[in-house]
Formats: sequence, structure tokens, C-alpha cells
Amino acid sequence: MAKIRRLILDVLKPHHPNVVEFAGALSAQGVGCAVTINVLEMDDKTETLEVIVEGADIHFDDLVESIKELGGSLHSIDEVVAISEDNDSQD
Repeated sequence: MAKIRRLILDVLKPHHPNVVEFAGALSAQGVGCAVTINVLEMDDKTETLEVIVEGADIHFDDLVESIKELGGSLHSIDEVVAISEDNDSQD
């Protein structure tokens, strides 16, 4: 089984929570999980975000559930970096 190390996601979310709160909530997915957010578009009610998530073992389903709980929706998965568990000892 491979571990996901990096994801770039296209996410649509309402203005609340703000991107700082949104990033903090997503980073709580795991120890050492880093979240970078770039606001790509903004209109009266929503923001389109590029969400970059990096960590040792990102749990995609939990991440998507958190996005939904925060009022967002996943539009696309734009990049994935995964590493097989056999290669972990080489890190």
C-alpha cells in the first residue's frame, strides 16, 4: 500500500471559515501535516482555492470529509505524490 505524501486540490468554499481557519482545520489531519492555500478566485459568496497538503501519510478520505464539514467541495485532484511503503526506509 502506498502512502500519500502530497496533494494539490481544487476546492470551492464559502467565505466563512476564512482561509486561515480552513488551513488550520485541514492541517489537524495529522502530525506534521502542512497545508498551503492559494486563493484563485473570489466572488460574492465563494472562494476557489488551490489547496496543497503535504505530510508523511495523508488520509485522503478524512481530508475530503473535513473539507465537506467546513462547507467546501472538492472540484478536482490536480496532483498526487505517493510513495510505496517499501521505500519508506530510504527516507
